[in-house]
Amino acid sequence: MLVYVDESGDAGLKLAQGSSAYFVVALVVFEDEEDAMAAEQRISLLRRELNLHPRFEFKFNKSRPEHRKSFLQAMALYGFFYYGIVINKSGLYGPGFRIKESFYKYATQLVFLNAREHLENARVYIDASGDRQFRREITSYLKRKINQEKRHIEQVGFLDSTKNDLIQLADMISGAIHRSYSGKADAESYIKLIRMREAGVQIWPSLKK
Repeated sequence: MLVYVDESGDAGLKLAQGSSAYFVVALVVFEDEEDAMAAEQRISLLRRELNLHPRFEFKFNKSRPEHRKSFLQAMALYGFFYYGIVINKSGLYGPGFRIKESFYKYATQLVFLNAREHLENARVYIDASGDRQFRREITSYLKRKINQEKRHIEQVGFLDSTKNDLIQLADMISGAIHRSYSGKADAESYIKLIRMREAGVQIWPSLKK
């Protein structure tokens, strides 16, 4: 079982000064490695179909609307499911959320807790951000929090999104989830293309959308 993790939005809490209202972490889960390989090959082919450079990185916030739609439509046909956590920053309180690393670890833990019962000996790959110390901390933190009853997570690794298509898939899905809470005219345009792959998306703390 393979799990790819990426986020959308920022960890800042200065909402009146430009911080994002929401912070999203998405998990993309492949139960079968062959399904993961097939999705990876399809992303490679999609670049050629869209006349993009072979090393073009699909990032939701930097992609054209037509590229976002083509990507999500293509990926909807493949064998994976996703979970998401949407952190509503306006509902947060407590000093711990003001520390970027703690905020990220807590948000990531929440989405893994929601997915835990569907994970078994998962190899988890996270977009390679933060220094070596932070990577050690989040690896230990997730295993301690999630593996309490059995080994849901086997290992945690970190991948450069510019070189890994399935981290890019996690980015595009986290971006689509984030956009669905934006209030913009195209808020539902992207998530509806991939929603058939949704296993669960939670907003925390809860609010009426």
